[in-house]
Amino acid sequence: MERKLIALDIDGTLLSSQRKPLDSTVKALKSLRQAGHLVIIATGRSRLLAGDVIHQLGCSNYIICNGSAAFLDHEQVYKHTLDREALTRMIEFASERQVDVALFGLDSFARVTKFDVPTVLDAMESFGQKAPGYDANYFSEHEVYQGCAFYDQSMDEEFSQAFPEFRLVRWHEHSVDIIPNPGSKAQTIMALAKKVGIKPENIVTFGDGNNDIEMLNLAGTGVAMGNASAHVKEAANIVTDTNDRDGIYKALRQLELVH
Repeated sequence: MERKLIALDIDGTLLSSQRKPLDSTVKALKSLRQAGHLVIIATGRSRLLAGDVIHQLGCSNYIICNGSAAFLDHEQVYKHTLDREALTRMIEFASERQVDVALFGLDSFARVTKFDVPTVLDAMESFGQKAPGYDANYFSEHEVYQGCAFYDQSMDEEFSQAFPEFRLVRWHEHSVDIIPNPGSKAQTIMALAKKVGIKPENIVTFGDGNNDIEMLNLAGTGVAMGNASAHVKEAANIVTDTNDRDGIYKALRQLELVH
């Protein structure tokens, strides 16, 4: 069997609704690595927020911040930070509308505004995190790989039209990720596959969210979790069971990658 690259999202995919990896998932990933396949975590989280999962699953390869950084054997091999001039304008634009913005480096993050903490907290708690602390100087002191703007769908078009330099990917009813345009998990997965000599048809991706659609589309085999929304499932080649019902293991068995 040719070597595969298997890329897996964290929230709603690698983690169950209890925010833990299933035993079947842990065993399946170990089996994949033992067979010589390249297993990569591909998440919207920063390295800081993904660290516990990376450690728990024993994974040394990961794409973070929706593709803005990538690591092989824990060494950074890809970097795409946000344009500082455009980000300055976006923070001003958001502030005029009393929209909060949080910024993420590899291992730190902070809010650079403080308008509506409950809304920020609601979004962050959806994946088990607290609201970022406030640091007005964060932007000037850190490289920024990703941001979050905390607004609802009624403002989607206004922000998207004002900032073509960014991709604004909704992940919560009150929040979008701010990532470079072009930039995505999918593009970084393709770059890593080329770097290690794995053909596109040998890429397998697993996901459940809006930021997974492109990687499900571009992979040789895209697998949507059973808990994904309908439009995410439409992007996939395979729809497996949910993140609570051994969805990853069942799909890998279907693909004859594990026993």
